Amino acid sequence: MGLDGDHFCLELEDGTKPSGNDLGLEKEPKTIAIEDAVKVLLQGLGEDVNREGIKKTPLRVAKALREGTRGYKQKVKDIVQGALFPEVGLRDRVGHAGGAGGLVIVRDLDMFSYCESCLLPFQVKCHVGYVPSGEQVVGLSKLSRVADIFAKRLQDPQRLADEVCSALHLGINPAGVAVILQCWHIHFPNLESVFHDAKHQGWITVLVSSGSGVFENENADAWCDFLGLLKFRGVTADRILTRDSEKKSWCPSYSSSVAKGSSELIAPNPRMVAAIASILGSLGEDSRKELLETPSHFVRWLMNFQNTELEMKFNGFTCGIKDVLKPNGECSHNHQQLHAELSLSFWSQCEHHLLPFHGVVHIGYMCPEGFNPIEKSLLQSIVHFYGFKLQVQERLTRQIAETVSSILGGEAWQ
Repeated sequence: MGLDGDHFCLELEDGTKPSGNDLGLEKEPKTIAIEDAVKVLLQGLGEDVNREGIKKTPLRVAKALREGTRGYKQKVKDIVQGALFPEVGLRDRVGHAGGAGGLVIVRDLDMFSYCESCLLPFQVKCHVGYVPSGEQVVGLSKLSRVADIFAKRLQDPQRLADEVCSALHLGINPAGVAVILQCWHIHFPNLESVFHDAKHQGWITVLVSSGSGVFENENADAWCDFLGLLKFRGVTADRILTRDSEKKSWCPSYSSSVAKGSSELIAPNPRMVAAIASILGSLGEDSRKELLETPSHFVRWLMNFQNTELEMKFNGFTCGIKDVLKPNGECSHNHQQLHAELSLSFWSQCEHHLLPFHGVVHIGYMCPEGFNPIEKSLLQSIVHFYGFKLQVQERLTRQIAETVSSILGGEAWQ
């Protein structure tokens, strides 16, 4: 599976949103500045910015980033004000949320945000609960909108939970607010490690929480009530990470830089680093300490997809039927056998949006009877070789097919 298209591919091929609503950002100076920065990144990868497949990539990326970080321009009070209502079921000035109990909860709010350490998007499932106070409640849809304001910024899971919790507490003035986030960050391997780790896990998941008022103490009874309503979502107290452990186990780029140390890391292209720094400024970010290494993290990751003219060699083999297909007995070119390798993992980067995607490849081919099939390791190497580039699925499929066909000496394959 790849990243959710509904969330991350905001534009169609012609640069418009699927909804048909024009964001009106194309002419704005900040959009143009991001476009120019993206061109620098593409040139750093060795790409021709006028190539047909990526000619519109700078604009697509600029619009997606600005839409995905629109939270910097939004205010919580504009959403909450006018959405507070008298609570039903009052008794001795203690609310019962419509007479159904003291806790109001909204579960399974699907959102996405951008990781502040590496600029890759991550998926979020948000659960919010609060205990009303002051004889008022807020419309349920506003909880989702407030959470989305902070999700549409460069974020870290724990800070995202804290900001949502704090904003709701200030905006609603309840007895307490609880927020739990289930977050998924893509764990993209580098070109070297992917050949050695066949069981690479594609996603890193974390569970974080934040509470205020009656939820400020993590051992409070209010938390038991809240978690009891979430247990069927796989949310339990023992799985929630502490604030210290969350940062260490979250972003792969951050963890890698800490593990290796600055002396072991290859210095990234300074022009590309400067381009990312300018993008951060255009999005509305300042030079806060959490973002100091973000440009370098992103550029190191992006260089996995550098357009280089590598010699086509896989596992010591050169492309040719004599080197690959080995007879295992009496051979007959008049009879063909169908062979297949299923679920070969691939990792790639969409050239239209500069976003990662991954999945599996199934390869079937006809091989002369009496010959051993192509080794799985060789087919996997072919997939990785073409995957680690700026790609589209159609070209990736065709390149793999043509290479396997050439190995078979032009024999028919499927």
